[in-house]
Amino acid sequence: MNPLDRRTVLRAGLAATGLGVLAACTSSTDSAPGRLIGPTAPRVQAVERGRQTTGQTRTHPLTAQVSQVDLGGVQANTWTYDGTLPGREIRVRTGDLVEVPLTNRLPTETTIHWHGLPLRNDMDGVPDLTQAPIAAGDTFTYRFVADTPGTFWFHPHTGVHLDRGLYAPLIVEDPAEPGGYDQDWTVVLDDWIDGTGTTPDEVFATLRQGMGGMGSMPGMGSGGPMLMGATSPLLGDDAGDIAYPYYLINGRLPAAPATFTARPGQRARIRFINAGGDTAFRVALGGHRMSVIHTDGFPVQPVSTDALLIGMGERYDVLVTLNDGVFPLVALAEGKNATARALVRTGAGRAPAPGARPVELDCALVGYPALRPTANVALPAKPVDVEHRLELTGNMMSYKWGINGRQLDLDTRPRVREGQRVRVTLANTTMMWHPMHLHGHTFQINGTGPRKDTVIVLPRKTVTCDFDADNPGQWMVHCHNIYHAEAGMAAILGYESQQS
Repeated sequence: MNPLDRRTVLRAGLAATGLGVLAACTSSTDSAPGRLIGPTAPRVQAVERGRQTTGQTRTHPLTAQVSQVDLGGVQANTWTYDGTLPGREIRVRTGDLVEVPLTNRLPTETTIHWHGLPLRNDMDGVPDLTQAPIAAGDTFTYRFVADTPGTFWFHPHTGVHLDRGLYAPLIVEDPAEPGGYDQDWTVVLDDWIDGTGTTPDEVFATLRQGMGGMGSMPGMGSGGPMLMGATSPLLGDDAGDIAYPYYLINGRLPAAPATFTARPGQRARIRFINAGGDTAFRVALGGHRMSVIHTDGFPVQPVSTDALLIGMGERYDVLVTLNDGVFPLVALAEGKNATARALVRTGAGRAPAPGARPVELDCALVGYPALRPTANVALPAKPVDVEHRLELTGNMMSYKWGINGRQLDLDTRPRVREGQRVRVTLANTTMMWHPMHLHGHTFQINGTGPRKDTVIVLPRKTVTCDFDADNPGQWMVHCHNIYHAEAGMAAILGYESQQS
């Protein structure tokens, strides 16, 4: 399915779910009864009115624009929010009404998806499904109540534009949450290719030729964009698809790193966000152990670790008690033999060399089985009302990815109803790993695991995701390898009305 075909399919779905003036209807090829609940349906608006609010409105205007950014000695022409990389962090309090007028100064249409936040369906930012795309020169205002605290982020949901510079953190603070830390740092990880002789759109066009059609591209050598021989046991072998020239922390190269400053003995909360397009990062802070306290915004029972593996779209919050000196905060591009880094400085001393890899990267690494949600966010015991099995399908040879053998097939979208306990079983039949993301909800993985909205599914493995259907609308579920998603590994989870 090429980008034009995908856009056509989604626009057909837009009409079917009743965005704007069209009424919701039942798909003629779906046997489930009931009418689809569209993004602007009265029930969506009623749920939004029921959210707990502070009565405060926080307005954050944004402009999506063409920019030149300095990565730390390397200049890149790319797209940004307001000319900065990453975009300016938006920080609000739980229950605030968030108002973001987005002006589009790009040469193409765009949207914003508020990744991980269970917000109203018509603000979710999926073009031609939950909203009309924002045309070049136009402004659209996102307006929603942010009633779930945590570490989130935002990015476009148009084409492979996420792999440019259009991303930024969204932090929703909980005033009732005990602090226990002196510093609050946001660390955004990224793999970078835009403006280095090619663009993500050109990379995707080459990938879509399949392995047999791969050719060279300007600035990328004879192998083209394909990353050959990148392996990782942590990811089930094949580590990724793209040969990125750079890896960044907060928009900076290892030779010119971002620096976080504090005093010895202080405790820092570090919020890790993987904004990459095709790279899992293994992160560690040299000379320190980290205590994991949140996954994808939701609290977990604290677990101590030396390192973390973070897939695209995932977020982890950790606490660290800081030693005296200068320490490397390193993000290893898993399986790709390259690193991003920042520095943590609490005293005098010389910074370690840009290529230094702390021993912690090869020490204890906490995975999903060791993480448990805190009692206040664990799903209460309840029978599963409906289960949907989503098989992840496709291969590198043809570079066609899908779900249940189909590429974004709206006619057979899985159906749920409000109030149901839903189980989505993600079964990976491919030889690649996939970070799967569900919009509008947070699920609990494998029965007793952490609450998340994005989960790594390893090759030939299965993950179960349980959640309560409490946010009506039409919601995308897709791989957060942006190239896999654009090549078809996406589906729509559709709420239907109670009437049959």
